[in-house]
Amino acid sequence: MTTSPEWDKMLRGEWHHAGDEILQENRVRCKKACENFNKAGYASRREKVILWRSIVGDTRPLPAQVPDSKEDEALFDETDPIVDGPISIDHGLNFKVGKGSFLNFNLLVLDTCLITIGENVLFGPNVSMYGAIHPMDPAVRRGLKGPEAGREIHIEDDVWIGAGASILGGVRVGRGSTVGACSVVTKDVPPFHFVAGNPARIIRRIETSMNPSLDHGTITGSTSV
Repeated sequence: MTTSPEWDKMLRGEWHHAGDEILQENRVRCKKACENFNKAGYASRREKVILWRSIVGDTRPLPAQVPDSKEDEALFDETDPIVDGPISIDHGLNFKVGKGSFLNFNLLVLDTCLITIGENVLFGPNVSMYGAIHPMDPAVRRGLKGPEAGREIHIEDDVWIGAGASILGGVRVGRGSTVGACSVVTKDVPPFHFVAGNPARIIRRIETSMNPSLDHGTITGSTSV
């Protein structure tokens, strides 16, 4: 199991030295695992799952393979996300993604702290998630010699993140919400709301029967995000 004093501080969101040997070894491991995933091209769903799990350190046993390719592919609908490469992830071990979610191409994840994505979440292409932070004071930052820290990011179930959006550290996007394309999310998004802009702001509430706070409602029309 990956561990060191600096690794433990990193997971707690404390200032730590990113040049720590254990941290660097895991970055190299994750980079190689991402490269292998990105080279997979049109590999089978099972092969893609194996490569994906090697990135995030998921050691669950795979279901027994069945001869029919479509049936075999369906085995993973209730266990793993669908991920479209290329992707770039910093550590991998701090990145958790729920079943039924779709991560589109050119995803960038700096998972210095824990980053979670719930179930049935949709990501557009070119989404970035920045869990890493540096000191504002340049005398403390000192380029590569200074410390860094992290803040957790949590994307709850049934969220849609539009193309080109950036999610900054410390943000929680509530269940059923939508983030508009190219938005920069710097603050928490309440459940069942549409946010957009730089910085992202609330545009409106999403009326839906999924929202337990509403007596009734209909799903709003689609919005280009």
